[in-house]
Amino acid sequence: MKTLTVALPGREYDILIERGLLAQAGERVRAVLPRASKIAVVTDSNVGPLYYNRVKAGLESAGFETALFTIPAGEESKNAVQLAQLWEGFMEFGLTRTDAVIALGGGVVGDLAGFGAATVLRGVALVQIPTTLLAQVDSSVGGKVAVDLKAGKNLAGAFYQPRLVLMDPDVLDTLPLPVFMAGMAEVVKYGCIWDADFFDFLAARPSRGELMADIEHILYTCCDIKRQVVMDDELDTGLRMILNFGHTLGHAYELAGHYVEWSHGEAVAAGMCAAAKLGVVLGVTPEELPAKLEDALASLGLPTSISCDAATYAAAVGRDKKGTGADVTVILLDKIGHAVPHKIPKAALLEQLEALL
Repeated sequence: MKTLTVALPGREYDILIERGLLAQAGERVRAVLPRASKIAVVTDSNVGPLYYNRVKAGLESAGFETALFTIPAGEESKNAVQLAQLWEGFMEFGLTRTDAVIALGGGVVGDLAGFGAATVLRGVALVQIPTTLLAQVDSSVGGKVAVDLKAGKNLAGAFYQPRLVLMDPDVLDTLPLPVFMAGMAEVVKYGCIWDADFFDFLAARPSRGELMADIEHILYTCCDIKRQVVMDDELDTGLRMILNFGHTLGHAYELAGHYVEWSHGEAVAAGMCAAAKLGVVLGVTPEELPAKLEDALASLGLPTSISCDAATYAAAVGRDKKGTGADVTVILLDKIGHAVPHKIPKAALLEQLEALL
């Protein structure tokens, strides 16, 4: 088993990575929550039929009483209405402050269940069991939980760290290929912003089979990078912003597709390519870098550009949480393996983006 520890002031938690780990969920959760008696398991309509019974059996054998809360699969479920339904359901179940919530699913489930755990009874323990590649390498680690508002993604949320993260690579076998490859966008991001050797490692393995053969190493590397960043900057005011490479513009593409045409990973892939081109224009990124990045992403079947008009760019940039007043911080690459925050007036950024359209 591969283990990583996220050590933060006054608290820490482990990320466990091992094939077959889902069957050990009960004993692993009991080890970190010895006083808990009830576990609310939040999942979605795709994941629940595949994995809930296995997790439930382990939890019950460890002495937990469980209740299942299933949301419709998809980004549209990550909203305040679903959050309120979870709150009421948790109370009907009799959840107390010594009990816990398990998020069993992808990023939507993790974000929604995590925000529910952070806010019900002013906070109960949270365990993340991510079942998509994107959630395993990104959203399940680091404590960002949120719901979407009409104004944009993740605009109501909190920083709330889990007590444990369990990653079973075997669950990735049931992912449709496009969903698996969408997760690879976030994997490639880690190579872009932190580790050039890891980027080259990934570029040499363009097929799902090749990637799955090394999946535990891939998960460990991504989570180790994110762990280091989060320990340095838990609240996203400095170094952690580099994790948003591709996201400022990616959110524009999600908005352009009304959050249904393009998945988060696909939008981030195109957003990274656009950010690379923007970096060249701004004199930060080497001219040869965008083509290298596009080749790596295209080999995985990911989009390297998405049509987006100036008004949608303006809407997304205006809502960007990294914005301060008239400025926004975009994440650029000065080389593969190293990212730099670049503050720019929003108006100037939009002018540059319009020129790139």
